Amino acid sequence: MTRCRRSRAECRSRAQHGAAVVDFVLVSLVLVPLVLGLVQVALVLHVRNTLTAAATEGARYGAAVDRGPADGVARTREQISSAIADRFADEVSGVDVTVDGVPTVEVRVHATVPTLGLWGPGVDLEVAGHAVREEVP
Repeated sequence: MTRCRRSRAECRSRAQHGAAVVDFVLVSLVLVPLVLGLVQVALVLHVRNTLTAAATEGARYGAAVDRGPADGVARTREQISSAIADRFADEVSGVDVTVDGVPTVEVRVHATVPTLGLWGPGVDLEVAGHAVREEVP
């Protein structure tokens, strides 16, 4: 190493030359996967919340006086297709159930959400929406 013949401050600044590139790379190695992970969690939560809202809306629609669970399933499929994608609306089912003696319509949605952005292996999600069946008095 050569001796610096200038002031101490100038010598130190020369020794630090190029350190910003190394700092950038080291920080990027930690920061980029962290940000991508947060985006992925947000994507999975968005899909789950959208599926839950669609299932609940379908159950409400199917619980109306002149409708049934099949109508709720069709409504749920429409909601999912328009909000996110058709592939999440493949496994939708609706049934009449009784909850604590109250007639209820239940709409279930089973979907696989990719774990790596929009591609890759998936995480299975199953959500359900319930609504009390309306009856003519």
